[in-house]
Amino acid sequence: MNLKEAKQQFVQAWGALGTQWGINKTMAQIHALLLLANEPLSTEDIMEQLSISRGNANMNVRELMEWALADKVFKFGERKDYFIAEKDVWKIARQVAKIRKKRELEPIIRLLEQIENIEGIKNDELKAFVKIVHEVRRLAVNAERLIDGIVKSEDSWFWDKVFKLFSK
Repeated sequence: MNLKEAKQQFVQAWGALGTQWGINKTMAQIHALLLLANEPLSTEDIMEQLSISRGNANMNVRELMEWALADKVFKFGERKDYFIAEKDVWKIARQVAKIRKKRELEPIIRLLEQIENIEGIKNDELKAFVKIVHEVRRLAVNAERLIDGIVKSEDSWFWDKVFKLFSK
């Protein structure tokens, strides 16, 4: 396999992985292109390499910037906008975790707190419902704490803990 083929496969794989993060395939593929690029890419570069429309490219680049996974850069003497991606994979993982926590975990925790305080006749069905909701909320809160720890951590801290787990 040559470098061009390997890059194409990486872009495709990153696109598939991106859907697991909660982003669309094209957004992840653009992110992969920016990750692999040695120089900032223009919208036209992105359109050409992925065979996508200008609107699709612009919309997804804008979303990558909202996620703080890409930035706009200016080249002196150029009128086009150029884009780069954060290259530190650990920072990318922390940023994705932070955004997903905000968009997905925090709303469900708020909802579970509300429905955990259900009123009604204290029968077995209500007790079982409250117990399950309480356990799910506890799990979500613990997941939130874990994500907070990951977001605030340095990669060396994380990898030290992982290596200790596997070295026992």
